[in-house]
Amino acid sequence: MTIRTCSAALILGLWYSSLGAAPVAGPLGILVGAYRESPSPARRDAIVSYIAGHPKEGALGNLALGIAAYEQQDWAAAIVALKALQGKLAPIDDYVAYYLALSRVEADDFEVTAEDLAAARRNSPLSGKSWLVEARALKASVAVSGTAAGNAVRLLREHYAELPQPEGDVTLADCYQAANLLAPAAEFYQKVYYHYLTGAAAFRAAAALVTLKDTMGSGYPPPGAAQRLHRADRLMEAMEYAQARMEYEAVAAQAGGPLSENARDQALVRMGAADFLAGKTALAWGYLRDLKVAESPAAAERLYYLAECARRRNDDAEMMSAVGQLAAHYGQSPWRLKALIVAANRYLLLNRPQDYVPLYQAVYQDFPTSALAATSHWKVTFQAYLHDRADTSRLLREHLRQYPGHATAGAALYFLGRHLERSGNVAGARVCYRKLAAALENHYYAMLARDRLKAAGPSAAGPPTAAAGEIAQFVSGIRFSEPAPMPTGAAAATQARIGRSRLLRSAGLNDLADAELRFGMRTDGQPALLAMELAASAAAPYQALRIMKSTSPEYLNVPVPAAPRRFWELLFPLPYKADVVRTARERNLDPYLLAGLIRQESEFDPQAVSRAKAYGLTQIRPATGRLYARQTGISKVTESLLYQPAANLKIGSSILRSMLDRQGGNVEQTLAAYNAGPNKVVEWMAWSTYREPAEFVESIPFTETRDYVQAVLRNAEMYRRLYP
Repeated sequence: MTIRTCSAALILGLWYSSLGAAPVAGPLGILVGAYRESPSPARRDAIVSYIAGHPKEGALGNLALGIAAYEQQDWAAAIVALKALQGKLAPIDDYVAYYLALSRVEADDFEVTAEDLAAARRNSPLSGKSWLVEARALKASVAVSGTAAGNAVRLLREHYAELPQPEGDVTLADCYQAANLLAPAAEFYQKVYYHYLTGAAAFRAAAALVTLKDTMGSGYPPPGAAQRLHRADRLMEAMEYAQARMEYEAVAAQAGGPLSENARDQALVRMGAADFLAGKTALAWGYLRDLKVAESPAAAERLYYLAECARRRNDDAEMMSAVGQLAAHYGQSPWRLKALIVAANRYLLLNRPQDYVPLYQAVYQDFPTSALAATSHWKVTFQAYLHDRADTSRLLREHLRQYPGHATAGAALYFLGRHLERSGNVAGARVCYRKLAAALENHYYAMLARDRLKAAGPSAAGPPTAAAGEIAQFVSGIRFSEPAPMPTGAAAATQARIGRSRLLRSAGLNDLADAELRFGMRTDGQPALLAMELAASAAAPYQALRIMKSTSPEYLNVPVPAAPRRFWELLFPLPYKADVVRTARERNLDPYLLAGLIRQESEFDPQAVSRAKAYGLTQIRPATGRLYARQTGISKVTESLLYQPAANLKIGSSILRSMLDRQGGNVEQTLAAYNAGPNKVVEWMAWSTYREPAEFVESIPFTETRDYVQAVLRNAEMYRRLYP
């Protein structure tokens, strides 16, 4: 840790401490939260009574009552409460102005003006929505002035970039319709309907389009084939395969110009794709095999889905025939790229390197800028390393030169070090390990690099050699991706966002407080600090963890000393610590390993349920739990029992201990078995004679399982460093 880094973390830590942790909800916040969740006269009376006894919180309490009244569609009560607050809540007067104007419009008071909404347009999360409120007021006052709806249209077009979507488009369509401009109204309703499948705006657009069709008759502008194709694609993404197929069929039947003809061919192909994705492989195979389309991207897409059908039917000859046709006719098509990956991954799962290596080579050679190039190059490189091929060193260096920012770069540098060790260049290997430990200190392979440095001892390198110097020069040129530096203090805008959010939170308006912080992350605030505030305000540690992971995706690249301890505690929480330690020791397990596993399995959410119906902290299936429950003293296992942290930990630790024993104490194999099942581990162990656990881990063909093993071990190391 450098002095500068240490100082930055210290300054930030002191600032965060002086600001104080995000406030726990006070009495007002608790009362308002309960009332908004389940309104009742008694709960409202409790808030009124609290305000009477705490006049300093009166303005915040009345803001909460006004917003709650709006949410309950009691416009009159909302207006009364919010009008009384004008000029009394300066730090958050934009919320007063916005909800007052909105309530007035809902109550058919259309005299709302830009002046009424001025406060909501001063760098506020409500700014975009405020234009919609003003436009609604203008549109609805058309009876007073025939040009009002046209003015509403102009207002929304002028501020179109600021409008929240799809509400902006559907409101603009409403205004066009009110101005009797039916063609553009239909255009914007169609824009919403063909891009959004669910939500209030989508339903409003659908209903409005039915009315416009009847009103306009032959003048109704039919949607373009591209729009209809887009809606069908969205249905496909939503796994509504039957509906998607019907939409594709409708697109294919629609006549038109060249664009429509291209869309027609795509729709015809995707009818077969919908069948394939719905599990109807035989039907899709027969249909796509006989389908005739023009030489176009649709033809390449057809070949890709034929390859997919053949893969699912275990017909390697047909799969490779489709891959070959793509290479011959559509060499640079993204569908060829997808087919190469499909075929290569199939052979990877079957441990057929003679078949998958050429396919992965084609990916990074023919599609060098693809996001898949780095992973494909690594598959080829690691296969060479595993079998000590002559080009191992060249490929490892090439990987580090070409893909230093990819997730595989740490593995490449570690295995380059191991390759150098076996070649006798111990000093060069240590250069690799030191670089890895410093540059990617929180990653799995950095952990292994530190272990190698410790195992060899300080004098293992011997005197410097020319070979070691050449490696040092090469390694010094590697430029790993670096995260944005942590701020050393809060800027004024950040402090203002935090202050505003805390006012809202103290009033029980947690959703608005969260939105305030997220708006600050996108605009004028310091994202890392605002993320910490947002996470610290979460109701549970697992929610805080998810917030931090989503708002600080590069957190593993941040050196531990460069961020305050609170940053790491939010990312690596340890609730149920006493139970974790006790149950781990009862089963002779490493408590840090158990904590690392829980973080990966459930993120410490005791109510977590997986797609496979595994429950609780350690994600136990009821049937598996029953096999181990008796040895823990639990007589009956139910889903509700597995939600109880203490019981779940007892059973989960017993399962982990048993699996560890069956794997001869090998942690990596145990974790792989925990994720993918013991039978898969037996299969993968037979693929090679692994010289160290890391080779087994990197050989796991399931990305999810490989990442899982590395993540749990990395988590355990992080817990060991944070909670010694």
